[in-house]
Amino acid sequence: MDAKDLLRRYLEQRREMGESELVLDRMSVDEAMTLLAGKRETAAGNRDARARAVEDDVAAPVRDLNDPQVGDWRTALRAAGATPDAMPTKQTAAPSNPVGVTMEQLDSLNDIAAHVASCTRCPLYSTALNPVPGEGNPDADFMCVGEAPGATEDETGRPFIGAAGQLLTKILGAIGLAREDVFICNVLKHRPPGNRNPMPNEVEACSPYLIRQIELVKPKVILALGTFAAQTLLSTKTPIGKLRGQVHRYHGVPLVVTYHPAALLRNPSWKRPTWEDVQLAHRILTGAADPQPGA
Repeated sequence: MDAKDLLRRYLEQRREMGESELVLDRMSVDEAMTLLAGKRETAAGNRDARARAVEDDVAAPVRDLNDPQVGDWRTALRAAGATPDAMPTKQTAAPSNPVGVTMEQLDSLNDIAAHVASCTRCPLYSTALNPVPGEGNPDADFMCVGEAPGATEDETGRPFIGAAGQLLTKILGAIGLAREDVFICNVLKHRPPGNRNPMPNEVEACSPYLIRQIELVKPKVILALGTFAAQTLLSTKTPIGKLRGQVHRYHGVPLVVTYHPAALLRNPSWKRPTWEDVQLAHRILTGAADPQPGA
């Protein structure tokens, strides 16, 4: 995938989540998409002033790496030839994974958490402050899976505890589930720098942990939160709008897709379809809905 396709995909995801502006504060998402579609009216050698302003913005120092909107656009534009400042990373000595330990030998969620804490399967361990393996009831019937830890989660080592996490707690409460009743985790166990989208090699490295967590917890239903988590778990590029409202399966477990709580904070109109999705997951949990795909 070339730089333009990477940037276009990122912007499409952000627009789907209800955003109209990014940290590129002089250009809206739609304007950026128009430029990427090749609809500039100026010649290649005489670039539009607005496009030059975007490059100037990219070349400037990063203003806030904890801003969840700072993401793959910076990586994509660097690949396209821009030269933004390198994102700061935490310099740490590389810990070693336990020698000879396989996923099947991790007999508890605590074992997985300890293994994640020393994991070097991808470079994210070197930039994250803390591992975020997941938390909750080890025998939960209901499991929530998001994309990756955010800034607050990275600081604390706990999943979904920021504003989006507080909303998730309220959503669970509405179907009679306390946070302590469920198991909550992410596809990735370390935060990607600047909250950028996870890379394929990072997903590949982390997925065995998630699969093993599912094997140990044995949930009756999984709620996939957000576009990336849903598309990753289902190995598809189908938009979330077409994935939600039906029952899928992930490693034999019924899976329901819905919008990420962070998206609901920006787009309240998605709260009703999200509530419908959560009710579907709850019906599967209680046996009131057919857990077969397509139900």
